[in-house]
Amino acid sequence: MVKTIIKVEGMMCGMCEAHVSDAVRAAVNAKKVNSSHSKGETEIISEEELDKALLKETVEKSGYKVLGITSEPYEKKGLFRR
Repeated sequence: MVKTIIKVEGMMCGMCEAHVSDAVRAAVNAKKVNSSHSKGETEIISEEELDKALLKETVEKSGYKVLGITSEPYEKKGLFRR
């Protein structure tokens, strides 16, 4: 699993968050997408590394500016530790 974080400029409210999240969901195969206007970012959980150029294009077509995109391995946090 991979966590991708897109730094997004221009999201001002919950509707902006929904707009960006919906656009990303339509463009890539994601397990989870969550946008936050207060943090200025969209977090995507996916099975594989995502195409950063496609993500940038998708968000910018929606009317927002991409300031950066980072990816890191993601491990689901469970209730129990082994």
